[in-house]
Amino acid sequence: MAEPAPARPASTVLLLRDGAAGMEVFMVVRHHQIDFASGALVFPGGRVEPADAVIAGGDDQAAFRVAAVRETWEECGVLLARPGAPPPAEGEFAAMLAARALVPDIEAMAHFAHWITPIPVPKRFDTHFFLAAAPADQDALHDGHEAVDSVWIRPRDALAAAEDGSRKIVFPTRMNLLKLARHDSVADAFAAARATPVVTVMPEMRMAPEGRILRIPAAAGYGGEEFLAGDPPSM
Repeated sequence: MAEPAPARPASTVLLLRDGAAGMEVFMVVRHHQIDFASGALVFPGGRVEPADAVIAGGDDQAAFRVAAVRETWEECGVLLARPGAPPPAEGEFAAMLAARALVPDIEAMAHFAHWITPIPVPKRFDTHFFLAAAPADQDALHDGHEAVDSVWIRPRDALAAAEDGSRKIVFPTRMNLLKLARHDSVADAFAAARATPVVTVMPEMRMAPEGRILRIPAAAGYGGEEFLAGDPPSM
């Protein structure tokens, strides 16, 4: 039996703001030529790089948060940082921090979720999701390369778009939108995230007459244990 593919460390950012009609999250549309979730509406994010661990002072868990800050800067143009002296590290992000005497503001984020791609999947990720409040003096924009469009959207509106087929949204994104949609403000979302322990989710699959079913831990807080993989959960 073949060894399962390793799960690559990754970080995802749910960048939030309070809009006139309620809390909004920043999402981007992935380029159609990207092999993972091509054309899908997703949260910004990407793999943890070796330099992230260096900037995090060798702390592997803090490296996920540094990666979240870096990906937000690279994919959205939003910098979540505070004054400080970062340790020497390689890469454009590290050079930018050093030039501005800044360090990633990792404590300003809230740990929201932890998902690991199921073992049978050939391309796997070990992804931590973080909430971040969008700075009022910075504008979030898609990068035009990996992401070809972007939108500030209420979580419920994104779920509705997935349900009516106007947006492609993959299962983990849908589930985290569902969890986020319970909150009407950024402050409420942060308070709930900081008060609730994160339970790791690695979905288990089974086939049923109605389609592919994914089972996740009830304790993870998504309002159930089994969901249709191809259909959005009910709001």
